[in-house]
Amino acid sequence: MPELSLNVLDVTENSTRAGAKLVHIRVTADHESDTLTIQIEDDGCGMTKEQVEQVTDPFFTTRTTRKVGLGIPFYKYAAESTGGSFSIASEVGKGTTVTAVFGLSHIDRMPLGDISSTIHTLVVYHPETDFVYTYRVDDREFTLDTRELREILEGVPFSEPEVSQYIMEFLTENKSEVDQGVVL
Repeated sequence: MPELSLNVLDVTENSTRAGAKLVHIRVTADHESDTLTIQIEDDGCGMTKEQVEQVTDPFFTTRTTRKVGLGIPFYKYAAESTGGSFSIASEVGKGTTVTAVFGLSHIDRMPLGDISSTIHTLVVYHPETDFVYTYRVDDREFTLDTRELREILEGVPFSEPEVSQYIMEFLTENKSEVDQGVVL
């Protein structure tokens, strides 16, 4: 995948397919430690120890529509090729946490890409799932919590054009404020 935000989309789609009702997505750039950490944590059905061990194998997939699953193996490779790390922790019935750490300034690190559009897509097209998205650069951060939005909107769907536009503007403006225009 040409940008990391597409990996976020892929892993989070796995979370929604696993029945997650709440997904935490954390993107943290730390210039002092020269790391970019992306963590996706869900409360879905989880995986067995054996599944966790196999999930980075491109020829393992739980999907019945195809025989290969390249998303996780490529994501793992992308992190490790920058001197970073990749881990998956999961427990059946409790959920899964995927953590990828990248060398922030490493020449082989793919760009983060359009993370605001990725989060917007997830929020608008998965109305049955709540998302808590935190974007942090050094000591600045913002959070979007769809549970708070639901309370304010009192049943108005996120797919309503005005609401969808507001969410996209909120994500874009806050990201810009936090990263101060620095492209990750």
